[in-house]
Amino acid sequence: MSQQTRWSQFGVLISVFFFWGFVAASNDILIPVFKEKLHLEQWQSQMISFAFYVAYTVGALIYFFISKASGGDILNRLGYKNGICLGLVISALGTLLFYPAAQTASFTLMITGLFIVGLGFSLQQTAANPLAIVMGPRQQGSQRLSLAGGINNFGTTIGPVLVSLAIFGSIGGAAQVADISAVKTPYLVLGALFLLAALIFKFSSVPNKIELDEETAESIVASPTDIPDHLVPVAQGGALSHSQLWLGMIAIFLYVGVEVSTASNLPLFMEQHVKGADGSAFPTEQVAPFVSLFWASLMMGRWTSSVGAFGVGRSLQSILRFVMPYLAFGVFLLINKLA
Repeated sequence: MSQQTRWSQFGVLISVFFFWGFVAASNDILIPVFKEKLHLEQWQSQMISFAFYVAYTVGALIYFFISKASGGDILNRLGYKNGICLGLVISALGTLLFYPAAQTASFTLMITGLFIVGLGFSLQQTAANPLAIVMGPRQQGSQRLSLAGGINNFGTTIGPVLVSLAIFGSIGGAAQVADISAVKTPYLVLGALFLLAALIFKFSSVPNKIELDEETAESIVASPTDIPDHLVPVAQGGALSHSQLWLGMIAIFLYVGVEVSTASNLPLFMEQHVKGADGSAFPTEQVAPFVSLFWASLMMGRWTSSVGAFGVGRSLQSILRFVMPYLAFGVFLLINKLA
């Protein structure tokens, strides 16, 4: 799998990256709406983000302990493609809770649904990230992951816009009454798309197992001490004995913490520090384009950093690095213009 990037397989794989971003950024619209309508404190409204992201930690711990108790990695037995399918089904079950949550304006039901969606995403990411890395030349693996992250940010850019449309009936327009019951529609549609994606994955050519290519296998046999860092057997001191892993975990923790806390508190920041057209506090129904722009700014960086994944020459890479930020910003403008 190391000679050429398998774009047909990669195209199917990155669909789940879009879903992760769509739901994550949609939370940023739900936070101020539920806070206002249910008269929540700011810390209580932040439970929307907390419930969603803590599900990743819980899911990872469940995965770890089940693997440890069963004597082997779950995905190596279940299969990576099958793992993504199972994760999509779990997430689809979580979206079903949005119907009673929206009908009864139940905050508890909603964050429970988000928690279950996050559990499914946790399993999907555990399987999808290594697949993105091995679907082509190893030296371009990180850039393929950046490209997949760019698709994730496309989801984060469009998510707030669509959810705001569902709740308020417009984007950045005149003040309208928020309709919490309208939340159920986009999430039920999303659940149906999860199930459709699971079917597509099941019958796709996405590999179910990760096999070492001949070059890597031969190098391990010929010179066991010259194994690439990401292929060092866990038996040599365990995974956490490798500084790349635990330092990477710290870096991701800090990065995601800054990213998510900024987006989820942006509506409150604008309410307190930005005035509306009539001089009053900035209205919640007009915040979606700004949340979308925050995530689009990250999309600009990720699209730019992923140009090496296409395997083009250096001259064309230089051109693409210049073009990509403008292309990503143009996508943001188009999405909000259409909305």
